[in-house]
Amino acid sequence: MQIVLRGAAAGYEAEHTARIFFPGAELSHTLPPEEEDLVLAVAHSRAYLVLLRRGGVTCWQTAPASASEQPRDQEYDLCRMLYGLLRRATGIRPPWGMMTGVRPVRIIHDMRAEGATEEEIRRRFLDHFDCTPERWNRALQIADLQRPILEQAAPMDCSVYAGIPFCPSRCSYCSFVSRTVGDKATRALMEPYVDCLCRELQATRRTVDACGLQVKTLYIGGGTPTSLNADQLRRLMQCMADNFDPASLQEFTVEAGRPDCTDEEKLRILKEYGATRISINPQTFSDEVLRAIGRRHTAQEILDCFHTARRVGHDNINMDLIAGLPGDTVEGFRRSLRTAISLEPENITVHTLTLKRASNLVVEHRAAAYDDVAAMVESCELLEQAGYRPYYLYRQKGTLQNLENVGWCKPGYECLYNIYIMEEVHTILSAGAGGSTKLVAPGVRHGRIERIFNYKYPTEYIDRFDTVLSRKEGVNHFYAQYLCND
Repeated sequence: MQIVLRGAAAGYEAEHTARIFFPGAELSHTLPPEEEDLVLAVAHSRAYLVLLRRGGVTCWQTAPASASEQPRDQEYDLCRMLYGLLRRATGIRPPWGMMTGVRPVRIIHDMRAEGATEEEIRRRFLDHFDCTPERWNRALQIADLQRPILEQAAPMDCSVYAGIPFCPSRCSYCSFVSRTVGDKATRALMEPYVDCLCRELQATRRTVDACGLQVKTLYIGGGTPTSLNADQLRRLMQCMADNFDPASLQEFTVEAGRPDCTDEEKLRILKEYGATRISINPQTFSDEVLRAIGRRHTAQEILDCFHTARRVGHDNINMDLIAGLPGDTVEGFRRSLRTAISLEPENITVHTLTLKRASNLVVEHRAAAYDDVAAMVESCELLEQAGYRPYYLYRQKGTLQNLENVGWCKPGYECLYNIYIMEEVHTILSAGAGGSTKLVAPGVRHGRIERIFNYKYPTEYIDRFDTVLSRKEGVNHFYAQYLCND
């Protein structure tokens, strides 16, 4: 399927409206031959045209151009027309309608801040975007839960993220820049990488103090942080504790996601140095599906790792599951969900498989449970029945059937870092290879957001570390204007 766009109003939103129905479609600047499938959106000054050609059958619609002179209104009118044509022609009812943004819940927060009534917000979801009532209710439920948390956020709050770009093996669905620790060259990188990461975290502490920021949460993610050996992990945790007093934080999360590299010694180190929340991520409890995605451990090893974490004192554990993995079934996913619930972790996050171009799953064209993924996601009713409640939600481009990722928790166990980063309420200072620092203007609704990127690959990060530190001077420059105003 090719997507062809013509006219100023036919841009990014029209392209992604087409991809709601045809996620693998490619943008083309020229019309393909008549025998090839096509989505066409044309916006002239006087008229709009949308067209679908599929399997030799063509349907189209024309209408007068938007009466509004506002570009956003013109874009919406064209996209609404395209969405209606594709919905009728395919018979597909997208759960989020024509919404293309990744943060549905933030729409509710923003509209409330602007003084919109609850009815106006509801109509925005149901009429403007054509969301299903179920998705609207889920978004509203999460927004209501988040509201008191966000109201407590202060203008100069921030969080600190440290990234570990190493894993025991590469999962088939993963597109992150991470290296497997099995080869000698990667193992040789890990020690100098931890050295540089600790230096960057020390520099981050100095920046926090210079800008008058207040660190609220820490998060060590990956990759897989516990792919570091015990000495390296201890050194990193010591660095975090020395520079960001865990006792003063709201939350300190470490991803201990893989049981094939997370042993009792490492779990004790995390607890010793102040981690208040960890992730042990099965993705599935099916040994067959684990093998299919490239995991080198069994479901029993996940259970053993979880019980070990409990034994050493971890009392806030998250577990991730993915709906739509290769070889999985609806009943298989429900079994995994029931197994996770039986362990009674404080958090269970249900992701919908996202097809990322750099992942082996896409590169190798391997089949996944695409047709059944919606039924898998609907299995989350089991979580509600078990007393979990949804507390954050986000969407990604390329997610199967335009679905979503939802974090569920027992009451009082919301992951604050997840809420802060998704709703963009404060700055995230990111250290490590592939890190993306997101600077949020303090106290300004819809204020300026700037990003500072670290080098993607561990070798680049180490070799050009002085440049990494010099780029971070941008944080001081960003906040200088607000400090001067005070």
